[in-house]
Amino acid sequence: MSEQSSNKSVTQTALVQLKNFISQQIIGQDVLVERMLIGLLADGHILVEGAPGLAKTRAINVLSKGIQGDFHRVQFTPDLLPADLTGTEIYRPQQGTFEFQKGPLFHNLILADEINRSPAKVQAALLEAMAERQITVGQATYPLPPLFMVMATQNPIEQEGTYPLPEAQLDRFLLHVKVDYPKAEHEKSILHLARAEASQSVAKPLQKFERISQTTLFEARSEVLAIHMADSLEDYLLQIVLATRNPEVYGQDLAGWLQYGASPRASIALDRCARAKAWLSQRDFVAPEDIQDMAFDVLRHRLILSYEAEAEGINADTVIKELIARIAVP
Repeated sequence: MSEQSSNKSVTQTALVQLKNFISQQIIGQDVLVERMLIGLLADGHILVEGAPGLAKTRAINVLSKGIQGDFHRVQFTPDLLPADLTGTEIYRPQQGTFEFQKGPLFHNLILADEINRSPAKVQAALLEAMAERQITVGQATYPLPPLFMVMATQNPIEQEGTYPLPEAQLDRFLLHVKVDYPKAEHEKSILHLARAEASQSVAKPLQKFERISQTTLFEARSEVLAIHMADSLEDYLLQIVLATRNPEVYGQDLAGWLQYGASPRASIALDRCARAKAWLSQRDFVAPEDIQDMAFDVLRHRLILSYEAEAEGINADTVIKELIARIAVP
């Protein structure tokens, strides 16, 4: 037992160090940093939404520098093709055969920058990769690396020339994280960091960070799955998800706001994310606050609101907040 506790402290210490490493360079975005680590621990993908200039692209780039794995950024544009992501077969005239040339999706960490700038056929190219961790080209299927995470970004301000993500695509994302502007004191620190980087005088300790091995990360994932969740809390978690499908149980106003609720994939995501949050907090059990906090990022992109809700200015976060307030905590 003591050896297991020791191993657990080692992996937790490694992830805390990674979190501190990222936070030193991504200032004022603690929620985004935590959610990226939860995405890694829960083995899922993240959709990040926020205005330009809020370090969305920088965040995953810094994350990639803290993990032993490769990183690739894909700028989504209207003329992007599915083969630009998955790869394609190239004819070799010398051998008279076709050879598969792997695309950027065969890296460990993928940044799908401004994912809503590309049409549906390109977005659909991600579906198999995100859900099945494989890519099929022609009659051949190619497995993706064991460590594989897609972090997609989208800009909520400019909607000209964008293609909204379909529900099936959104459901593949473990989390939908909304990024807001940093506070004044954080922005002052951002100015100092920007000047230091511009003068190439970034503090050397950042460069000496020992990257976390994929083995350590996979051990951490096993520990997250072993986090204790009481039966009553498991029922509470399921009640929140089921309430999105049967909102009339908790009020006719909720029933009028929701058209479609979350799928069982949401229950699995909320379970894993609540455990990951508890593990990052260095607890061996899940608390109700873990479920409540993660419910917003897990559910907001999985709910389809009615026209009445949109007319009243009701958004998904409002619905989730009401559900949490009306469902009794065990």
